Amino acid sequence: MRDTDIAAVGEVAGEALAAGGTLVKDMHEGIAARTFAAVGPLGAPARAIHDRMARAVYGGVRAALRGAADGGAALAAARASADAPAIATTTGGSLAVAALNGLYGNHLARRGNELALEMAIRRDGEEIPPTAPELLAGFPDASSRVAVFVHGLGETDEAWRLFPLRGRRAGRQTYGERLQEDLGFTPVTLRYNSGLHISEQGRRLAALLDELVDGWPTHVDEIVLVGHSMGGLVARSACHYAELDGRRWCESVRHVFCLGTPHLGADLEKGVNALGAALGRLPETRAFANLLNARSVGIKDLRYGSLVEEDWRERDPDEFLKDRCHEVPFLPDANYYFVAATLSEGPLGSLLGDLLVRTPSASGRGTGTGRRIPFEVDNGRELSGLTHFDLLNHPAVYAQLRAWITRERRPSLPAG
Repeated sequence: MRDTDIAAVGEVAGEALAAGGTLVKDMHEGIAARTFAAVGPLGAPARAIHDRMARAVYGGVRAALRGAADGGAALAAARASADAPAIATTTGGSLAVAALNGLYGNHLARRGNELALEMAIRRDGEEIPPTAPELLAGFPDASSRVAVFVHGLGETDEAWRLFPLRGRRAGRQTYGERLQEDLGFTPVTLRYNSGLHISEQGRRLAALLDELVDGWPTHVDEIVLVGHSMGGLVARSACHYAELDGRRWCESVRHVFCLGTPHLGADLEKGVNALGAALGRLPETRAFANLLNARSVGIKDLRYGSLVEEDWRERDPDEFLKDRCHEVPFLPDANYYFVAATLSEGPLGSLLGDLLVRTPSASGRGTGTGRRIPFEVDNGRELSGLTHFDLLNHPAVYAQLRAWITRERRPSLPAG
């Protein structure tokens, strides 16, 4: 591991230990507040002394915990080589870093931590800078048809190959490899910090695709975007901002695929939001609410499928179950599709969905939300017997993608 990676891990460890101290401090304060409230005004002098002492003690504890982690990391970093492989170059390391970014990526980015991921073009586990010489070297087989794959929350560009773990066949080709073999597309994968706002990543993707198209070894005639889970929202956001900013690449987009994407929100995030609100009502449990609410803004954007800055700017990110999402239209010349999964057919499958996203949200046809994503009637498919992560690499999903791409375009009506 590189010395800079060790220092970054040490910083994260220090923050985690300090957060544990903060949790104990907040619990102490909550219990004390209840006690002093019962005593009334007569306890005010004692409370003032107590609060000053508590702040001093817990402040010292947090500083000591953070300092111990930082000191240990600094010692280890001093013994490490700057030329050692980066933590994110190994499969296990990249998965761990991606998960950490999904959980707390905005905090990592704000602190300038080395583990905060930057959006990058990837191929075969290597980063490809979006310049003409680097793209030529990285994509010697570049064609005029480009398929861009956008992973989901806490995932990495390798997710398309590594998942699903359940029943995976060794050597199974990715969607990108099959599209290249069958239809002549050049696959391009991304890696990004999924803990940032979806709209931030949408803008970054819009700018990155501009650079990709400008430096691509040949003229780009057709672009296909494939997003898994959060990746579908990032892809939709990128298309919106590209059109808004007049970026030319969006004119080449022909198909946008959303695989298990929570267009109308993820029930799990809604449940965590409700739990945080409930815990925050009592002084004794407010510390646990604060801990829950420290999750990334990227996760919070999944509560209702936020795509644009207006959804979250100057808003309380932890307000109780309030849908403030604006409608974001599709690109006029592109076809948009959804694939939803359910564990089984029938009522149980409808209730559980794919364990993370249910069909009403994945299809954009939720009831009682007041919002409806305008997928055309023939541009959606529900597959049973699959989990959320099966959608990353499954023969039935690929067959549907291929069928839609090769389908002769015909007039269709919006879903009713």
